[in-house]
Amino acid sequence: MTVLELLLIAIGLAMDAFAVSICKGLAIKERDWKKSIIIGLYFGFFQAIMPIIGYFLGTTFEDFVTKIDHWIAFLLLGLIGGSMIKEAFSKESDGYDDSIKVKTMVVLAIATSIDALAIGITFAFLEVNVLMAVLMIGIITFVLSVIGVKIGNQFGVRYGKRAEIVGGIILILIGVKILLEHLGIIVV
Repeated sequence: MTVLELLLIAIGLAMDAFAVSICKGLAIKERDWKKSIIIGLYFGFFQAIMPIIGYFLGTTFEDFVTKIDHWIAFLLLGLIGGSMIKEAFSKESDGYDDSIKVKTMVVLAIATSIDALAIGITFAFLEVNVLMAVLMIGIITFVLSVIGVKIGNQFGVRYGKRAEIVGGIILILIGVKILLEHLGIIVV
């Protein structure tokens, strides 16, 4: 596999993390580089580690993983998106969930990196420099996630709860898109 092909795969895998980073940035009231970098590290790390896990799983569990990966991503993103929308309408809250707690971030990172696990399984059957692929995937995801948080933050500061509702809807739609792609209903 060429460097260009790996680069395109890395960018493609990073898109879900980028979109979720925008949504996370919507909830951050202040301009906070520390949170942006932490979010980028979570997404970059999980996007990099999942292909390694997938590579080692190889053909052993390929059928099982590919049968349920889309359902897992759909469920996790749907729950998180629904929670964002509920939080925006809550009278007990100001509508912002800028938490970067381990539990929150691990769930988001896993939900956005399940496709990377599947890619790792395919790496087991191809001639791929796995180390280079993993580094490219992790670094590109990190950079795009930090940028995504900053983009989301710009809109979140200006539009408040409305932006968080849109962010929740986007997460739900990403989950639905992943599910429909894997069910063969839509082709991208």
